[in-house]
Amino acid sequence: MNNNPFTAVCFGEVLWDILPHASLPGGAPMNVAYHLNQLGVPTAMISRVGNDSLGEELLQFISSRGLDVSFIQKDETHDTGTVLATLNGNNVSYEILEPVAWDFIQYSMQVQKLVSSAKYFIFGSLVARSEKSAQTLFELLETAPYKILDINLRKPHYERKILEYLMQHTDMLKLNSDELQLLGEWYGLRGNENEQMQALQQKFRFNTIITTRGDKGAAVLHDGAYYEHAGFKVQVADTIGSGDAFLAGFISKFIQPVAMAEALEFACRMGAFVATKHGACPDYNAADMVSIV
Repeated sequence: MNNNPFTAVCFGEVLWDILPHASLPGGAPMNVAYHLNQLGVPTAMISRVGNDSLGEELLQFISSRGLDVSFIQKDETHDTGTVLATLNGNNVSYEILEPVAWDFIQYSMQVQKLVSSAKYFIFGSLVARSEKSAQTLFELLETAPYKILDINLRKPHYERKILEYLMQHTDMLKLNSDELQLLGEWYGLRGNENEQMQALQQKFRFNTIITTRGDKGAAVLHDGAYYEHAGFKVQVADTIGSGDAFLAGFISKFIQPVAMAEALEFACRMGAFVATKHGACPDYNAADMVSIV
C-alpha cells in the first residue's frame, strides 16, 4: 500500500538569491516544487540548509508557502546556500557560492522510500556539482519511477560526464535554447531545433524533450511529435524563476494528462506570468495567472 501523500518530489538546491535591492528565496527545484504545489500537485522537497539564521528563514518561507519541509536536512558544518545575482536589464547573471549545505544532501531510506513511492521525480543538474549530493541523486535515480531533468548549465558547475549520466537516467528533459546549442556542439547535432531535439531524443531515449526560448516561447518533442508555442508578450518585472514556473505548469498538465499543445500553452502562460512579478515564488491563484493575456 502506498501511503505517500506526494505526487511529485523535487531534489536539489534551496538558497537565497542576493539581489542588489533584496534577498529572495530561490533554487530551481524549490521554485518548481512551490508552483506545482500552487497548481494542486502535492510536492515534497529534498534539500539541505545550514543550521544558521538564513537556513531558518528559508525554512520559514518554504513552510509559509505551503510546502512540506520534513525532507530538508540541516547541516551543522556548512552554510545555507547563497547566490549573488546581478540584473542587467531583464537578464540575470549568477555567482553561485560553494561549498554550501545543499552540496551535502544525505541519502537515507526515508528519502529513498519517498522518491520510489511518488509518481514523478524532478531534479536539476546543478546539484550534481558536488560529489556527495551527486551520489545521493544517483542512488535515488535507481528507484524513481518517472524522472524529469531540468538542465541548468552554469559555468563552472557542470561536467559533461555527469550530465551524460543524468540524461541516460531521464524520461523527460527540459533545457533552454542555449543549452540545446551546447549539447548540439558536444554531439554534433545538425539541423534546426526540431531536428536537433529529435537527434538528442534518439541518442538518450527520452520520451519528452522541452526547449524553452525565453520570451519567444518553447517547443516540445513528445513521442515523435513536435509542438511549439510563440509565448506571451508581457511587461517583465524580472525573469527570475520564469523557467521553473514554466516547467511546473507543463508537468501539472502532463500528469493529468491533457493534449500536448494545451500543456505547452499553459506552461508558456505560467512562465510569462511569473516574469511579470518580482522573484520566483510570487503569491497567486489560478485566476491571477490566467488573466495575464
